Amino acid sequence: MTADLTYSAWKKDHHPILSQFNGKKLFALFSAGKDSSAALDLILRAAPEFGFEVESHAGAFPVHRYTLAEKERISTFWLKRGAAITWYDMDITDAEIRATPNPCRPCQDVRRKLLEKILSASVKDWRRLVIMVSFSLWDIVSYSIEHVLTDMYSPKTTENNNIDCKRFRETAQRFYPLVQMKEGYSIFRPLIRYNNADILAVIAREAIPTLSIPCEFREYRPKRILQHYYEKMGLRFDYQRVLDFAGASLRLPVLSAYTGMEKEEYLQDFF
Repeated sequence: MTADLTYSAWKKDHHPILSQFNGKKLFALFSAGKDSSAALDLILRAAPEFGFEVESHAGAFPVHRYTLAEKERISTFWLKRGAAITWYDMDITDAEIRATPNPCRPCQDVRRKLLEKILSASVKDWRRLVIMVSFSLWDIVSYSIEHVLTDMYSPKTTENNNIDCKRFRETAQRFYPLVQMKEGYSIFRPLIRYNNADILAVIAREAIPTLSIPCEFREYRPKRILQHYYEKMGLRFDYQRVLDFAGASLRLPVLSAYTGMEKEEYLQDFF
């Protein structure tokens, strides 16, 4: 995979997928971080060429990152690109998740519940829906490391095994760029073929504004520590090799393990 992540290179890599989106509505999950910002830049360029609509939705949580000034600054940039960001405030405070052992878990649950609520209220035709999420190649590398270390070193208790199994089933489907569900909607991950350096290059080249307030809970995510190590070492990954490893060594489930799920089960428990 080329390190020069331009629109033309990305379009070439994803042309068979993008060609399926004609006439559809792409629901972009936006956090204003580097990954979702780079993905939105690319997908807005593709929309008129491939004939689909784009809506951008952002859950403003945890609250301390999304000040009024931050949201206005970022919204102004995207409005000039023709994308109006819809921001959603949560009925929960940072204090409520700060008191938990790992704030990242309830934060993810809050976002998942919000997505389900928005989709239930707004989607009229699920066959037209494409949900875009911005996982990168580093995300799926970190999932691989997580599962290897968990399998080798974690205590083998029934409770731990159940938690690990659910976590694996949740993260395993994120290795695939496109998941087409039986009810007609699709999940699209436009960045999982690309390294962090590729994504940062898009942000710098296009002068895209991202959140300037760091998350106070970021140290709860050990993948950040590993990511910094690999960046310092100048290491890069190849998507196909990561996918092949996950399939052979982690026994990655095939897509059919997910595509037949009812949307309520998938969106609540696996998305």
